[in-house]
Amino acid sequence: MHKLISILILVIAASLTAGARGTERMQPETLHYKVMFKWGLINKKAGSATLTLSHGPKSYLAKLTAASEPWADRIYRVRDTLNGRMAYAGLTPLFYEKIAHEGGEQKHDVVRYNYSDPDSVKAFCTRKVFKKGTLRVDDSRTLSAAGETVDMLTSFYYMRKLPFQSWTPGHTAKLNIFSGKQKETLSIRYDGPAELEIDGKCVPTYHITFIFTSKGGQKSSDDMEAWISADSKRIPMRLEGKLPVGKVHCILTGSE
Repeated sequence: MHKLISILILVIAASLTAGARGTERMQPETLHYKVMFKWGLINKKAGSATLTLSHGPKSYLAKLTAASEPWADRIYRVRDTLNGRMAYAGLTPLFYEKIAHEGGEQKHDVVRYNYSDPDSVKAFCTRKVFKKGTLRVDDSRTLSAAGETVDMLTSFYYMRKLPFQSWTPGHTAKLNIFSGKQKETLSIRYDGPAELEIDGKCVPTYHITFIFTSKGGQKSSDDMEAWISADSKRIPMRLEGKLPVGKVHCILTGSE
């Protein structure tokens, strides 16, 4: 079940140029998603997620909460919270935190960013993992990367500033992504415009595929697909990924 929620969190992208982000300040908003599990004739709601953006004194404040449905709790219970801060200028990530209650584990990841070196981005990362109330992992490390860098939460907003309208199908961009324990590479392939049907309505979207790799270019997870509204809001409308059995679909149900 944790994979279901991760699909939503990981639908991300970024341009290789910071100018693509623009300077217009994003407005506060709340997005609601349902997480659907599909396998053969089975098509059942497995969870839900809410993503909120607000304005702090000096930065954006972002929060994502996710939970599995009662029937899915019996298989794999998920209660996740992600918190993040991003600079108003350029959506630069400043802080990222993931508090996860998944199955019998509790995890707490924290990433603090440092931009004192003009040639690289440093991230001071800590991770604690508890199993049945006992601390099993207590790790800290420093990661660094050159070029555009995001985390799982920041990237959700970052992708919405990309110039998809000027890309041609097959265009691929890459960036770094930090978690609490490692750095990965994300390749974003633009697959072209697409009409997406949601609740009987056709919505113009940009269709995108995400490819995640770790050291040596080895895939760290299956490819994921996203359909992002082609209007000025650039809201992710539908996300799709594979599971060992079946597929998961994350679908927008409302916005405020």
